[in-house]
Amino acid sequence: MNNPFQKLRIFLSDPALRRKIFITLGIVAIFRIFAYLPVPVVDREALSTLFSSNQFFALLDIFSGGTLINFSVMALGLGPYINASIIIQLMSIVVPQLEQLSKEGEYGRAKMNQYTRLLALPITLVQGIGMYVVLRNQQVISNLGFLEFIAFIVTITAGSFILLWFGEIISEYGIGNGISMIIFAGIVARVPVVASQTLLSSNSENFISTVIVVALMIAVIAGVVFVNQAIRKVPIYYAKRIKGNRVYQGASNFLPLKLNQAGVIPIIFAISFVLFPQLIGNFLIGSQNPALAGFARFLTQTFNPQGAVYNILYFVLVVAFTYFYTVIVFNPDKISEEIQKHGGFIPGIRPGQATRTYLQNILFRITTVGALFLGTIAILPAIIAGLTGTSNLVIGGTGVLIVVSVVLETFKVLETQVAMKHYDKYTR
Repeated sequence: MNNPFQKLRIFLSDPALRRKIFITLGIVAIFRIFAYLPVPVVDREALSTLFSSNQFFALLDIFSGGTLINFSVMALGLGPYINASIIIQLMSIVVPQLEQLSKEGEYGRAKMNQYTRLLALPITLVQGIGMYVVLRNQQVISNLGFLEFIAFIVTITAGSFILLWFGEIISEYGIGNGISMIIFAGIVARVPVVASQTLLSSNSENFISTVIVVALMIAVIAGVVFVNQAIRKVPIYYAKRIKGNRVYQGASNFLPLKLNQAGVIPIIFAISFVLFPQLIGNFLIGSQNPALAGFARFLTQTFNPQGAVYNILYFVLVVAFTYFYTVIVFNPDKISEEIQKHGGFIPGIRPGQATRTYLQNILFRITTVGALFLGTIAILPAIIAGLTGTSNLVIGGTGVLIVVSVVLETFKVLETQVAMKHYDKYTR
């Protein structure tokens, strides 16, 4: 059962799973068609030149799902929705009403998602205007008349929400998380293009550098798989219980604590923040005010993706968001209460407060390792560029992490679905 092709054959043999897989592949195929449907007012040659010379826009393209490099109708991608998600999750910590709503199960999640979509609309409009100004400053788009400008903003706003709708269809009727799947599809679609550019530009001088980069990528993939699969097993024992005239024997189990509880979320959150100074700089670079133009040059130079300030800030934000998101998804108080409620205990640890403190200490230690790993993966392109002089693999560890994580999570979802089907057969 460890053979992935054998697993895939089992998945396809189930009619319900086969339907979900085909729905997912169909939505991804439609998304890729939209990704090549360009906005007419954009100069494609100037845009291609801009992407080849500016790593900031190449990084933005990763999280647009590969739509920005063609400046398709979905050019803004999922960025506005991701930013809205960050704001809503941060507000759920400081706003009591949102905090209470987040604890209300399926209803609360639905309401939070509704608020996120509503907030994403003004963010999309603002980002659309900002993108127009940035590309106009880079001479990729000429000055538009009022009606043309409105049509441009409406087009890319609608495209962003259609892409969000595609993601929600995958989440509801397909396999895995739709947002992650869209980003995954965009990165995978860019791999042949980046690989061909690397091979065409390679010569005898940088052949060794290319080999080193490939070896590092293989090592990164192995590291990502190891970290995603690594868990800390906390043993839990349950005492004998008496219900009526029956005695239930004690049992032992374990609580699995993942080394990387947060997945790729911290990197997605951090990239939204760390690219903001560059976006502001590119927005103001064409200003007629010398002070604003000077400030814009300072931002673009200081927060250059290959610069020290950018990568230090990126690393710190990834580590901070890893701790933040882990605290959200794992609640030691609730876990310790559930263990105590069911008559369980951790060997050598008293139930209640002592169990909570013990779980917090373990979580802090493993989260530290996971956060440092994610931070290193995030700045890996700059490390590779410094070691080998190869700078055209800008997706680097971030892209590898997203791709590998989505593949692993998708296979877990499929295996869970198969296990549930087999379990249902025995319970009928």
